[in-house]
Amino acid sequence: MRKVHCLLLAAGLIAAGTQLRAQESFPVNGVADPRSGHYAFTHATIVREAGAPLSDGMMVVRDGRIISVGPSATPPAGAVVIDCKGKYIYPSFIDIYSDYGMPAPQAGPAATGGRTQLTTNTKGAYGWNQAVHPEFDAHRQFAATEANAKVLRDLGFGTVLTHLKDGIARGTGALVTLRGGRENETILKERASAHYSFSKGSSGQSYPSSMMGSIALLRQTYLDAQWYKTKPAKEGLNLSLQAFNEQQALPQVFEANDKWNDLRADRIAKEFGTRYIIKGGGNEYQRLAQIASTKSVYVLPINFPQAQDVEDPNDARFVSLNDMKHWELAPTNPAAFDKAGIEFCLTTADLRDPKTFWGNLRTALNYGLREETALNALTRTPAMALGVWDQVGSLAPGKWANFLITSGPIFGDKTVIFQNWVQGTKYSVKDDTWRDLRGNYRLVLNTSSGPQTYTLNFRENNAASLIGRDTVTSKFYYDGRQVRINVAPERPGSQNLRLSGIVNEENWSGTGEDSSGARFTWTAVYDQPLNAKQDSGRKKPLGALGKVTYPFLPFGWTDSTAPRSETILIRNATVWTNEAGGIQQGTDVLVRDGKIAAVGKGLNAAGARIIDGTGKHLTPGIIDEHSHIAAGSINEGGQSVTSEVRIGDNLNPDDINIYRQLSGGVTTSHILHGSANTIGGQTQLIKLRWGADDEGLKFKGSDPFIKFALGENVKRTYLSQNNSSNNNRYPDTRMGVEQVLVDAFTRAHAYKKAWADFNGAKNKKGLSAPRRDLELDALVEILDEKRFITCHSYVQSEINAAMKTAERLGYKYNTFTHILEGYKVADKMKAHGANASTFSDWWYYKMEVVDAIPYNAALMHRVGLNVAINSDDAEMARRLNQEAAKGVKYGGISEEEALKMVTLNPAKMMHVDKQVGSIRTGKDADLVLWSDNPLSIYARALYTIVDGTVYFDREKDQQLRKTVAEERNRLVRRMIGEKRSGAPVTPAQPSYQVMLTCGEHHHSHGLLTIDQQESGQQGIEQH
Repeated sequence: MRKVHCLLLAAGLIAAGTQLRAQESFPVNGVADPRSGHYAFTHATIVREAGAPLSDGMMVVRDGRIISVGPSATPPAGAVVIDCKGKYIYPSFIDIYSDYGMPAPQAGPAATGGRTQLTTNTKGAYGWNQAVHPEFDAHRQFAATEANAKVLRDLGFGTVLTHLKDGIARGTGALVTLRGGRENETILKERASAHYSFSKGSSGQSYPSSMMGSIALLRQTYLDAQWYKTKPAKEGLNLSLQAFNEQQALPQVFEANDKWNDLRADRIAKEFGTRYIIKGGGNEYQRLAQIASTKSVYVLPINFPQAQDVEDPNDARFVSLNDMKHWELAPTNPAAFDKAGIEFCLTTADLRDPKTFWGNLRTALNYGLREETALNALTRTPAMALGVWDQVGSLAPGKWANFLITSGPIFGDKTVIFQNWVQGTKYSVKDDTWRDLRGNYRLVLNTSSGPQTYTLNFRENNAASLIGRDTVTSKFYYDGRQVRINVAPERPGSQNLRLSGIVNEENWSGTGEDSSGARFTWTAVYDQPLNAKQDSGRKKPLGALGKVTYPFLPFGWTDSTAPRSETILIRNATVWTNEAGGIQQGTDVLVRDGKIAAVGKGLNAAGARIIDGTGKHLTPGIIDEHSHIAAGSINEGGQSVTSEVRIGDNLNPDDINIYRQLSGGVTTSHILHGSANTIGGQTQLIKLRWGADDEGLKFKGSDPFIKFALGENVKRTYLSQNNSSNNNRYPDTRMGVEQVLVDAFTRAHAYKKAWADFNGAKNKKGLSAPRRDLELDALVEILDEKRFITCHSYVQSEINAAMKTAERLGYKYNTFTHILEGYKVADKMKAHGANASTFSDWWYYKMEVVDAIPYNAALMHRVGLNVAINSDDAEMARRLNQEAAKGVKYGGISEEEALKMVTLNPAKMMHVDKQVGSIRTGKDADLVLWSDNPLSIYARALYTIVDGTVYFDREKDQQLRKTVAEERNRLVRRMIGEKRSGAPVTPAQPSYQVMLTCGEHHHSHGLLTIDQQESGQQGIEQH
């Protein structure tokens, strides 16, 4: 006789007995039902938490909580006993990143008539920016919805942390269960967390309009909240700052969604002495060492990308290599965290369809994620991160009775979740498979002509065969209690049988009817088990996977191929020193420890790498004073003055232009804010260390700069031309630009004095410190000559007016960039002490530049200005040596002076000429070996060296091109194979190259083929 594995109680009894008692304060309309749920689950394998299974265990639940967990014993009196022999019990899962039960984000009332919204429209004593609304409490808006709860319960979740996914400071999240009933009964913790992001969400305000603006706004909010603690009288009541302060003791959750944003968020956390639980983007494996250094707990989505349909080669050529690499390697992200020992939770967030959760999770397991880690990521880790381990996350006395009953180990391929109990309430998931009825049955039909015997082969629900003279597949339906069978027992044959009955353990019985309408009774008795097939397991052959490269782009390095600083001896080259020695023939240069160790003839160095410079030219690395590469955003145009934003906050090392410009000899770039406002953001000087992270790109120890602007872009001429009524952001005229400067620096002087008075006061009793203002901090640095200005400029009248305004207010312009009418005011610029960074021969691309001439650089040089030639364009920067050469043609500048305009002169402008810009012992080894005279159109950079490291080697570049082509071909074939295997694929997605501009528009888009992207072709920016 086959053993019965469980006792299945009537559904109605279980449902009635498991409801928590209604809240005492709620009236009962009808007859009260005071019963409470009291259960003993016996003979189960109970996995109390990862790594702690209990064989043949018993768990007792009462009033929605776990009373005891231990070996099976005599159930307590009054408990409903549920025999779970052969089954497993696990803690229900926790999703730490959800918006379950939250309203859809709603934009505040605009009421601007189509004009730019500059201030908040929120009514009440709240802060000035709608993207910062920490006063929002999720528990006040939470509304449980059974349909959404069921989706998550069926996946195994019992508890979620829910919040409104909208804004930069989003308010508090609530910890809720997925049990039905009133919200009052399912909210476990009303203020369980505080939430943040870099996305302003539904806010209609113009500020912030960029990543760096979001960062600045969040940093300012932290500072304002600290200041607000002092109860400043001038501020009055600010409910937003009050709520922000109250939430700092809660777990802090930050939606980053990208590896670089993860690091940006962590830097904010460290700056203000907190720690974020960081919601990642799934690409963290690409920079795992940096991710590990944050020491944060992460929330990882498992929304792995689908293969793209690249069978058509015309489609395939538009798909980037990094997109294909990410498709292949994204499923390794959880395993990479596991291997690195980084704590993480898993979430259903970002899934295209929640039903893909289990498929994607098993994919992650197949790619190396350990089962124990996966279970912790769904139970213990989120509970510990939120400080609710005493309530949920494991099966222990006193905790909520949130648990799953499964057919086997939770991550088994064929494991079924039968039930999900939440707060002691049973929810069926696949109860119809609770009993393992698979096997062979002796089926007897008691017909009028006598008994007819068959073998019923029952494999799984809706799949069974009837074996007589033939074996035929039946239509078979079983719902856990009732069974229906529709089958023709012989093939071919006209007879059709329809059976209906009840399943009672191992004996089935019921009535039937044949095709003639004759009725009969039938029985089915269990005979023998099926020949069980072994579970194939999760591990499926993956094949060889590609390697992670740094950057995660074509021409990136692996750990083993990344270049290192070397001892290098370049022999017998023509050396353009940019020093008193001028151009030296047949000269050697020795590089050691990232510095120029010696310059001379006949040098020797043991163990040095020898590079033959015979017939070649060695120059300092090219320096681009005006660039916009390697940044996530360029313009923060939401306000006229945005000196608080920093390009350094949103550097993007994954920019192919870094490598392209190395191929043109560029070693240092000054990454500027755009020209959308009078006082723009803080700039960032970088070295083109291809493969470094964002911090590794920065030119350490260099003086800080800031971008100012004059002219059409500042006064938003394009808006006035389109619709003047929409251009309500001040200023709208060139006169207004001057007034913005006057106002800003007047405020800066007052701010400086306020701090001086406070710091100088001998007795601070009763004094409040001034409000720390990041915008004014930067302007005071300018007044103190600790930060320096580079100014977008064209028209001589504006340039002259800007210098006079600066001299009146106590600051000066370090550099005028573009400066295409500089030849008209060169004498005044020299008197002011300004430098000039210009184009070689760009003119007439807009009205401001109709007076530009190609002799501009030479004329300014002759007056005695320090002049540089810049690019302001990612493509032009790859040939700045040729741009400099135009000065020889237009104006008769010497070759040496022309080269200095892209090397030593910009180094002087940026105050780094002691480190770079010339070839002299002790300076940074930033060098370029050219195949020809560097000013020749035939010259090619053979080696580009930064800090003694060869970051571009033309011979190696040829090898890398072959590697890139082979890798593309491999991934295309793999994607085609994925499609042909029947797996879902998406249409080929073209990869867009964003073309950042220095002007008003944030960017324009150019669609490039992958061949163009990876060979370096690119369009020209707008200016």
